[in-house]
Amino acid sequence: MTSIENFPIYELTVGQTASYSKTLTEQDVILFAACSGDLNPVHLDKDFAATTPFGEPIAHGMWTGALVSAAIAMRLPGPGSVYRGQSISFKHPVKIGDTVTITLTVSEIKERVKLVTLDCEAHNQDGKLIAKGVAEVIAPAQKQQVAIGVLPAIVIG
Repeated sequence: MTSIENFPIYELTVGQTASYSKTLTEQDVILFAACSGDLNPVHLDKDFAATTPFGEPIAHGMWTGALVSAAIAMRLPGPGSVYRGQSISFKHPVKIGDTVTITLTVSEIKERVKLVTLDCEAHNQDGKLIAKGVAEVIAPAQKQQVAIGVLPAIVIG
């Protein structure tokens, strides 16, 4: 089993960064539609999506937002973080096969209340800015190392 470690508030510094990457699959789009209830055909119907300016299905915008959440939970500050708020602006679509890398940068620390502000950027495999924003996170007070499991395989279809 793999384990991950957090950065408690006292280990965080302004300018500190961390990244998290994931490649979008067709299964990701279907699962995101299923759990969110967003069945917009621009995400799920190749024929419909071909008639849009994108020419093919695109990811739900909040799939990228969910990657920000994963980056916070898994990288910075990591386990024990509480994701309080997010502003996000989407710049370009994400298509199946794109790899999105989220980069978090600590921009402000309010140690007394354990509140951390993170600048968030999402880029694709070509370095194109996909989304950007700012997150507010309550950082953990104590150092933790946590075991993480593996999700079971999900077969669609």
